[in-house]
Amino acid sequence: MSTIYKSIFDNVVSSILLLDQQLCVRHNNPAAEQLLKLSTKRMAGSHLNTLFHHLSSNTQLFSQVFETDQGFTDNLATLICVDGRSVTIDLSVSPIEVEQQHLLLVEIRQVDQQQRISEEMQQFTQQQLAKNLVKGLAHEIKNPLGGLRGAAQLLHRQLDESNQEYTQMIMEQADRLNNLVERLLGPNTHHQHKLHNVHQVLEKIIQLVSIELPHGIHIERDYDPSIPDISIDDEQIQQALLNIVQNAIQAMGDGGHLTIMSRVTSQVTINGKRHRLAIEIKIIDNGPGIPPHLHNTLFYPMITGRAQGTGLGLSIAQTLVQQHSGRIDFKSRPGFTEFTVSLPVIKEA
Repeated sequence: MSTIYKSIFDNVVSSILLLDQQLCVRHNNPAAEQLLKLSTKRMAGSHLNTLFHHLSSNTQLFSQVFETDQGFTDNLATLICVDGRSVTIDLSVSPIEVEQQHLLLVEIRQVDQQQRISEEMQQFTQQQLAKNLVKGLAHEIKNPLGGLRGAAQLLHRQLDESNQEYTQMIMEQADRLNNLVERLLGPNTHHQHKLHNVHQVLEKIIQLVSIELPHGIHIERDYDPSIPDISIDDEQIQQALLNIVQNAIQAMGDGGHLTIMSRVTSQVTINGKRHRLAIEIKIIDNGPGIPPHLHNTLFYPMITGRAQGTGLGLSIAQTLVQQHSGRIDFKSRPGFTEFTVSLPVIKEA
């Protein structure tokens, strides 16, 4: 490649790849090295498909550019790098002739930050819709919930002590849901926030879902023992995470792998506010993935990908997490879905 072409490509801010007709790399600029975390030596002569684990764009379209002499663009595509990072990109592919050689000019621009701002604005709109619907739903839940709790209490009294475990659990969950409903209907205050170990909340969720867990689904714990206690309403956070876990289990059907992970992050921005410390709770499943047409409206009330779903679980989860100044993010592709609940570490109870 001539010095002038190389100088131009190397100084472009976007990641640039030049591919030959076999879709092998003929040249890349420093920005591509930085994005893909691969050296120029490693990429030289390598096929396009070896540069990443997954690209949501159809790579067959690259070859078609040579045949049609027409380029294409794909905005907000998902790129999974070889080191496991997931980045959102704008992709542009154009035919180009360099020194009498027909090549493809592939321009990749990372747009995660812009997308995050857009998503947070969209989530705010979704939250307002969810609040109104959830309050209406809470009114409808109160009366049958009281009847359920009363029936369980009567049954509990008639059973001997060795058989009271499940009726006790029903009463505890009915009380928890009743308290949750009261707080959903009332003002958003932090009066119920106390210091809690989030792993105890997660263990309670695992205990609840294990009662009817399909035999083919395995739950793996991956906890960070260094996570400090944080000031939360444990019942609200339990409900939010339970909704996400139940969705994951239902998505996997009769078999799959569910990972519940906890991590500490530092200097993180949540909903536009910088926090010195935050915890991330990741719920990862290997189910079929969330259909792409649902991604932009996933947290809207009444949006569901299941025939028997209510479309309220994630909407309620989002409302409860945002009441803790937190955020829910997700990424999904076939065989992999990850929900991340970020909560700032606020130690004052």
